[in-house]
Amino acid sequence: MSQTVEMTPARARNRIRPRWWAELALVAFTYALYSLIRNLIPTETGAAIRRAARLFDLERAWHLAPEAALNAAVSSHHAIAIAFDYHYATMHYVVTPAVLIWMLVSVPEHYRHARRILIVATILGLIGFWLAPLAPPRMLDADGFVDTMAKFAGYGWWSHDASAPRGLGGLTNEYAAMPSLHVGWALWCGWMIARYSQRTWVRVLGILYPITTVIVVLATANHFFLDVVGGVGVILLAVPIVVVGERFFGRLADARSAPFLPSQRRASPDVHSDQDKFQSA
Repeated sequence: MSQTVEMTPARARNRIRPRWWAELALVAFTYALYSLIRNLIPTETGAAIRRAARLFDLERAWHLAPEAALNAAVSSHHAIAIAFDYHYATMHYVVTPAVLIWMLVSVPEHYRHARRILIVATILGLIGFWLAPLAPPRMLDADGFVDTMAKFAGYGWWSHDASAPRGLGGLTNEYAAMPSLHVGWALWCGWMIARYSQRTWVRVLGILYPITTVIVVLATANHFFLDVVGGVGVILLAVPIVVVGERFFGRLADARSAPFLPSQRRASPDVHSDQDKFQSA
C-alpha cells in the first residue's frame, strides 16, 4: 500500500523554480543597497586606525598574526603579488554571482535557502562595518606592511584606493575590514560548490577557493587574521538565523494558506447527523 506524503503549501512553494529575472533583479538590488550602505558608514579614520593597531597587538599577543610574514613574502615577488592583487580585486565580483546563477539553473530547489544565507551574512557584515570601522593592515605604516595593490596599481584596473576602479576611489569605504566579506562570500561559494557539484574536480576547486582567498586577503595586507575569523563567523551565524526564519515564516504561510480545512472536516459529520435526525423524524 503506497503512502502519500502531504506537502505543505510552504514546501510546495520552495519546489517552484525561481524566476531568473526576478532573482537577478533581487541580487542586483541587494548588492547595490549593500554598496550604498557600506559607503555611507562613517569612516572615523583616527578611531579605525587605532582600533586596527589594537587588534594587531592582540593578534601578536595570541601568536595569531600570519599576515605580516605573508605580506613580506608576497610583496617582494612582483608576479605573485600582481596575481594576488587580481584575485582580491576581481574574484569576488565574478565567482559569487557565477555560483548564484549556477545554483539557480542546476539546483533550484536549494537556491533560495543558499541565497538567504548569503544575504543574511552580508547584512551581518554591514552591521559589523557600522559598529566598528576598522582600518586594514596596509594602513599601519609603522608595522612594515606593504600595500601591494597600491604598489602594483599600474598593472591592474584598480586604483590606489583598495580595489576600487580608477577614478572611483572616493566611492569606497576603506575602513570596512571587519569582518572580511571577501572570505565570507568565498566560504559560501566553496560550500555550495562542494556540496552540490557532481564533479569531483569542481568540488576540489570549491574547497580551494576560500583557502586561496584567505591567503590573498592576508598577503595583500587588506585584512587581519581576526577579520578572516569574522568572515567565517558571519556565515556560521547566518545559517541558524535562516533556518529559524524559514521554519517560522513557513508555518505562518501554511496557516494562512489553509485556514478553513480543519473546520470543514469537523463540520461535515455534524451536517450528516442532523440530516439523519430530520429524516428519522
